[in-house]
Formats: sequence, structure tokens, C-alpha cells
Amino acid sequence: MTKKINNASWFSRLRTKPILWNFVLICAVMVLLVVISYIALAVGTRHGMRRRVPDFTGLSLNDARYYASERGLNLIVNDSLYVPAYPGGMVLEQLPKGGVDVKEGRKIYVTINSFAQKRLPLPYVAGRSLRQAKNMLESAGFGILNLEYVEDIATNYVLEQLYDGVVVTEQSAIKAEKGSGVVLRVGVSPEQNSTTVPRLISRALFDAKSKLWEQGLNVGDVTYDEGITLLNQDQARVCRQSVLQGTTLALGEKISLHLTLDRELVARAAEEADRQVDEILKQQAVADSLARRAADSLRMLNSNQPQPEQADDEFFF
Repeated sequence: MTKKINNASWFSRLRTKPILWNFVLICAVMVLLVVISYIALAVGTRHGMRRRVPDFTGLSLNDARYYASERGLNLIVNDSLYVPAYPGGMVLEQLPKGGVDVKEGRKIYVTINSFAQKRLPLPYVAGRSLRQAKNMLESAGFGILNLEYVEDIATNYVLEQLYDGVVVTEQSAIKAEKGSGVVLRVGVSPEQNSTTVPRLISRALFDAKSKLWEQGLNVGDVTYDEGITLLNQDQARVCRQSVLQGTTLALGEKISLHLTLDRELVARAAEEADRQVDEILKQQAVADSLARRAADSLRMLNSNQPQPEQADDEFFF
């Protein structure tokens, strides 16, 4: 009883001091706000509630969504690819990967396999330069399957276009699978039947192919390091090309490529290719210098030789 009276008298005395009373009230309100904020944050973020992400790859989209909802996760389809070897609707890739602990309600982004490849209008490119034809095809979502050179005065102009073995005309109105290639028959005169191999090291496959077509060259065998799949091919870079950059080849020749995901290997390959090119240029410079010296020496020798004397009877008829 005495304790309660003392507490009451303490509050009574405290209320007689406005400044101190207001300070105590402010502190109490601040403590209350902190407690409320902590509770709200814990509820809003599901504090302490973690879910382990399953591995959805290889499952159908419906099955993946079912297992995701069971674990309080939200499955989102953000991309699709067409891989003929896999069934349509199968999950190919996910982010975050399986086995990671996340908060309940976390969004899991997946890439699924399309049921069929999209078909697009195939542009008609005959009658244009090879560069123009290549750009038109790439812009429309296509590529070049093969360049066939035939003798003609119009070097590097497309004479004929074929798709699936059939000649394409302006009236064809063909719809083809996105990413498929066409055969271009291109003119070449015997005097202009050469091109220079471009640098392909460190390029992605699409860029390397485009550069070869631009130079009038075909793509040979394409190989990859072990572990590279259809899902990560776009991240791979060329680390080896079958013919060194700067080499002169006949139009239509093939260049084979090897790709890797190892960025350090790509950097070393680029340095080695540059070193080889520098060495070839130095050797060519030395050879050109020796050839010029030999030519100059021959001219000097010829100029110092005495001219044959004319016979006297040459002045008479």
C-alpha cells in the first residue's frame, strides 16, 4: 500500500514539473513507436520465415507453379527459348537457383521451352549487295546458311536467294522459323576473288558469324568447351579461329570457330593472335625491304654496265 502511494505521489510531483513531464512523455512515445515499427516490419517482411527454393529445371510449368505455391513462392515466366530436344513448357533455367534460402513470397524467375519456334516473314534480298542483304536478314531475325560464289561481273552482289532448297522470289511471301538461315548465291569476278580474314577472337558467336559473312566468308565447324549448353551459349566467346586474322583467302572459304566461357583464356588468345599478326607484319616488312634492295642493286648494276658499241656498217645503208 505504501509503495502504491509513493508511486502516485511520484507521478503527482512529476506532473507539477511541465518540462520534465513532457520530456518523459516524449521518450515514452518514441519507445512505443520503435516497438510498433519493429513489429510491423517483422510482420511485413515475414521475419524469420525462410523458404528453400526447389530446383524447378526439367519440370513442366504447371508442376513448377504447384510446387512453388506450396512453398509460398511466386513463379514468374520472364523468357522463353525454343530447344527442339526438350518438350514444350519445360523449365529450362531459373533465378535464383535451386537450394537457395529466400523469404516467403519471393519471386522466382524462370525460362521455359517454347512449344514451337516463331515463324517470321523472310525478306527478299536478291539484287542487293552482300552487306545490305546480310543486314536485312539479321534485322528480320535470320542468318546466312551458306555463301555460294559464282562467276559474274557484279562481285559481292546477291544473284539468287534460296530457302530450304527453293529459290525465293519477290512474290514468294515465305514465313520461316526465326533464326534459320538462307543460301545466297553471290557474284564474283576472277580479278576480285579474295578477301581478308577478320579478327574473331573475343566475339560472341552471332557477332563472329556476322563479321565472316560481311567479309564474304562462310562459317565452318563451331565447337564449344565442355559444359557449355544451349542456355549459356550466348555468354561464350571465340577463343580460337582456324585461320589467323589478316590472312588473305578466296571468297566463300570457311573459318572454323571454338568458343569458351573462360574470359582469361579469351584474353590470352587475343594477345597471342595480336602477337602473331605483329610478327607476320614484321616479316613482311623485312621481305619487302630486301626485295626493294635487290631491285635497286639490279638497276644500279644494269646502269653501270658498258653499252655495246655499234658497228661502223650500221651507219650505211
